[in-house]
Amino acid sequence: MKNFFTRFALLALVASLAACSVLESDKIDYKSAGKAPSLSVPPDLSQLSRENRYAVPGGAVSANSYQTGMANAPGLPTSVNAIGDVRMERSGTQRWIVVNRTPEQLWDPVKDFWQESGFLLTTEQRNVGIMETDWAENRAKLPQDIIRGALGKLVDSVYSTGELDRFRTRLERTPTGTEIFVAHRGMVEVYNNQRQDQTVWQTRPVDPELETEFLRRLMVKLGVTQEQSKLLAATAAPAQTARIVSVAGQPTVQINEGFERAWRRVGLALDRTGFTVEDRDRSAGIYFVRYVPPNANKEPGFFAKIITFGQAGKADAPLKFRILVKGQGEASTVSVMNDAGAPETSANAQRIVQVIADDLK
Repeated sequence: MKNFFTRFALLALVASLAACSVLESDKIDYKSAGKAPSLSVPPDLSQLSRENRYAVPGGAVSANSYQTGMANAPGLPTSVNAIGDVRMERSGTQRWIVVNRTPEQLWDPVKDFWQESGFLLTTEQRNVGIMETDWAENRAKLPQDIIRGALGKLVDSVYSTGELDRFRTRLERTPTGTEIFVAHRGMVEVYNNQRQDQTVWQTRPVDPELETEFLRRLMVKLGVTQEQSKLLAATAAPAQTARIVSVAGQPTVQINEGFERAWRRVGLALDRTGFTVEDRDRSAGIYFVRYVPPNANKEPGFFAKIITFGQAGKADAPLKFRILVKGQGEASTVSVMNDAGAPETSANAQRIVQVIADDLK
């Protein structure tokens, strides 16, 4: 028995020291929450066209005109850095990668990247260029003491950070390559009574720095060195603001950016905030989305909250809207239309523009 406790103590000490060394070099260590599901097409997405995969709608677009639109205009808070055929762009708290390769060339490497990072993919929609991970826990956030170092190896499920993360990746074709966006969603477990004997899962704020870290790691997967990726990700830019105004009685978000940048930022905001983007028409500036209105009389359970981005329980019927991004020189507006394309002025429209504006600030 004495030898058992001696070995147990030594094991705990070694495990604790090893865990600490990992933390010092790497603050991210995700562990998937489940087994790999079948990557089937959700029923409401099964009718999407597969003939124009990741396509830029609207016919031919010259590379010269696109590059002119991409150029940094004076005073705009966007910074661009490039190494080889990969570059990172930033506007406010949002970043994305631009790669001079086709979406078809990038799909499998991006898929491998998430699996190598400790995630399973629950959604893989090549026709719209979207993949989503499952909910996973960042094990690097666990306390690395002697007790955890010993018991954590034997009964790993005993320890939990009380936080879960998942990520949506969107690949969008451009005339010169592909833009890659990574959107974070988070949940946190909190007590729901004074006795602190019951917990519920609630959404927690988006973590832009976590998005940036995974973009940086993805750049390494695509051929950029660790040092180069850190240099690109460190590029700073001033914050960009957005405000809500009423235009002809319709709630509208005003952004001090031209269409190209506004289009990217609104798309990432939709990914971050739980909308399901079914399709998009860049030439018309339209995102086709599904939206589940909040139900004040119903508190969804844990699984109802974390099934997918933008989905809720079976009792909640999603509504279809069109998010219109319209450029006006070096400024843009964002408004909501109903499924038929008519301006939407309902309470749902007000809530949607508020969510978008809050994420763009």
